[in-house]
Amino acid sequence: MHDAQRPEELREGVLANLTSLELDQVPVMNLRRHAESGVPFDEQVAAMVAMRDEGLVGAIGLSNVTLEQYQSARKVTEIACVQNGYNLADRSDQRLFDSCAADGVPYVPFFPLGSVFAIENTVLTAPAVVTSATRLGITPAQVALAWLLQRSPNVLLIPGTSSLAHARENLAATAVKLDDQALASIG
Repeated sequence: MHDAQRPEELREGVLANLTSLELDQVPVMNLRRHAESGVPFDEQVAAMVAMRDEGLVGAIGLSNVTLEQYQSARKVTEIACVQNGYNLADRSDQRLFDSCAADGVPYVPFFPLGSVFAIENTVLTAPAVVTSATRLGITPAQVALAWLLQRSPNVLLIPGTSSLAHARENLAATAVKLDDQALASIG
């Protein structure tokens, strides 16, 4: 079963969140798109705009969208953020990433350290990442996160973590400035 997709399901989900969080308004709500649901994107956006206009949602974000969908949504409403998959091993969303940067819209890459569903983590084991990490005296995760942060000032990172030590390691990546050699080798 997918997340809420039909307009009435989106509304039910927002109302349930308001109740469980004991809020009058959800500050930002991402429309998480599942194209295979068959629900027209413009109907979903219209439902989100209606809830924003009612005051149930403060701002609208998008997740799992194409560049064309992002551009379409921006024609009818302000977009608070875009959350799509993007990392140094998977740059298939580059055009949307660049468009968000040009528009000043925060881009929240999910799987910034590689997909948990991949058998081999090609982000943390990429030779350029491992070599750069060793040369700079930091971890491969810090290289990957620093690379994302240096791509554009609109990047907001939400790397998952399984321990406090990893959380600290991830936070330390904000102080890392990759040098030209590292950036050139990663590409």
